[in-house]
Amino acid sequence: MASSLNLSLTDELREFINSRTGDAGVYSTPSEYLRDLIRHDMESQGTVAHVLDGLDDIRHSRFSARSILDIADEKDR
Repeated sequence: MASSLNLSLTDELREFINSRTGDAGVYSTPSEYLRDLIRHDMESQGTVAHVLDGLDDIRHSRFSARSILDIADEKDR
């Protein structure tokens, strides 16, 4: 279910959003642009979490004899 969110922007931020949307931009609407930004941020947070998990594995001497290619290969199956 969709819900709405109201936010206040400085004139500079609004002008930037306007430049990215509509006929002049890549996105049709400001909402589409902001949703895409949020999705990208969510993806990056997932990447950061994986890196931190990997650092924790290293810190606790949890290693694998498999290469990253072996692991990626298993994931594709």
